[in-house]
Amino acid sequence: MAGTIWVFAYGSLMWRPGFAYESSEPALLEGYHRALCVSSYVHRGTRQRPGLVLGLDRGGRCRGRAFGIAPVREPEVLTYLDERELVTDVYQRRRLPVTLASGPTVEAWCYLVRRDHEQYVGHLPEAERLRRIRQASGISGPCAEYLHNTVAHLRTMGIREAELERLALLAGRG
Repeated sequence: MAGTIWVFAYGSLMWRPGFAYESSEPALLEGYHRALCVSSYVHRGTRQRPGLVLGLDRGGRCRGRAFGIAPVREPEVLTYLDERELVTDVYQRRRLPVTLASGPTVEAWCYLVRRDHEQYVGHLPEAERLRRIRQASGISGPCAEYLHNTVAHLRTMGIREAELERLALLAGRG
């Protein structure tokens, strides 16, 4: 594990990382929480019909997954992740301490939502969140599919998030 570069995943990266990794395990990030707070007009929506995707927002804690990669692969993996996550610069990449399920605390690359960005919408009313989830689709597919896949993966990890589960149930299968 010494020398391993870590990437913290909290949304679609957990179930679709898109890069090879040497290790993976549950992890906890303190000081941030998983929130449907980003208006998506590329991956899960369009400008005319924006979707809603997750961001790591300030406050609380977030259980997710840490992926370990060999140091020699860090530039390649970060280039891929930056191209995927920083399309509109709504996220910023920072190294933060995460606690691995196996015990140690490690520095991991995290993609945090930027509250000063036009796509940050905070906590929208439920009716608006449902409208966006049901109607939006982007280059990575329907917003409802994203929500259902995320909730399903969280469940396989033993993570229950009542708000996301409720929205997934109310949104139906799209």
